[in-house]
Amino acid sequence: MPYALVHYHELALKGRNRGFFEQRLIQHLQNSLKKANVTEVRPLSGRIRITFPNESSWEDIRDRIRHTFGVANYSLAHALPIDYETPDLKPLCEAIATALQSRTFETFRVTTKRADKRFSKTSVELNREIGAYLCAATGKRVRLNGADVNVVVEVVDHTVYFSLVKYPGPGGLPTGISRNVLCLISGGIDSPVAAYRMMKRGCRVIFVHFHGRPYLSRASEEKVRDLVSLLTRYQLTARLYLVPFGEIQRQIVADSPAPIRVVLYRRMMMRIAEQLAEKEHCWGLVTGDSLGQVASQTAENLQTVSQVAHLPILRPLIGMDKIEITDEAQQIGTFETSIEPDQDCCTLFVPRHPNTRCRLDTIQQTEESLSIQDMVREGLEAAELAEFSFHAS
Repeated sequence: MPYALVHYHELALKGRNRGFFEQRLIQHLQNSLKKANVTEVRPLSGRIRITFPNESSWEDIRDRIRHTFGVANYSLAHALPIDYETPDLKPLCEAIATALQSRTFETFRVTTKRADKRFSKTSVELNREIGAYLCAATGKRVRLNGADVNVVVEVVDHTVYFSLVKYPGPGGLPTGISRNVLCLISGGIDSPVAAYRMMKRGCRVIFVHFHGRPYLSRASEEKVRDLVSLLTRYQLTARLYLVPFGEIQRQIVADSPAPIRVVLYRRMMMRIAEQLAEKEHCWGLVTGDSLGQVASQTAENLQTVSQVAHLPILRPLIGMDKIEITDEAQQIGTFETSIEPDQDCCTLFVPRHPNTRCRLDTIQQTEESLSIQDMVREGLEAAELAEFSFHAS
């Protein structure tokens, strides 16, 4: 019977809280694997074992594991019982030699890990004995650095597991460990990456998108739905608030100078987002801001926008440049959707030459002529909620 052996790294450093973190990772794996052909997900010493009937399910299971935060690496493994006092390594060596027949290689190494040190042989002894057998059986040679195949042997709970390929996981912390945050998501490249980074740190992300209706089409809304659907793969469920912002922008345009409108828009978005965040029990707001990238993201304007919020504003991309953000968007699979053409509120009523250093007193003076509370209420009352769930069979 095949197994998936899942290893974690950061969770192992949590001391007395390790059990809590491990259990949350197990719960997430169980939820992700509900519709996969899996019979059991259970903890072993320092790892998690996923049991399934046959290898035909492996590709589906592998895809689900690689989207699970908290996983450092994982492998497809096979197991044999073993006696700790007088271990007979021949069945293990034969099984590994048989598995290697399907692989093309010239060099190999054996890496043994003993979770239980009561096992009578050391890791070095196991490496030597198994390696000697495989040399004789395959005619291949051992190479400790840069081998074509790394045979990993793990001794756990009177069972020995072996695997030939180790796959990297996404790392991070299990979903929900760090509670809820609300992410302002546009149809661009940056904000989906910001959301992904907060998910990786254990946050469950709820989304809000400000769109340009009634003055623009639904293109940005549909695009954001696609982006949230892609990101839902990592946390299994998601909520998206769609807030019509076009009429609010029109009101701001009517009573404010052109150069400061972008900052006024952003401050209004923050006010509405904070109300939604409190409704969803979020402890922080997340944006895709990168320092100095556009006029609204200069140090001065970021500070002026932040002034209206009482919740912490988290900016996980603040020190990244556009190339770094784009590379990460490609890695997580959101880039192709983000570059599709659309119309969003960021392109509506935008001045040609926005002020990059808006003074807070000027902004506040201008806002005195605006019906701030009415506009916030208008945005909240018109917000639509869309819910997403990962249901791959």
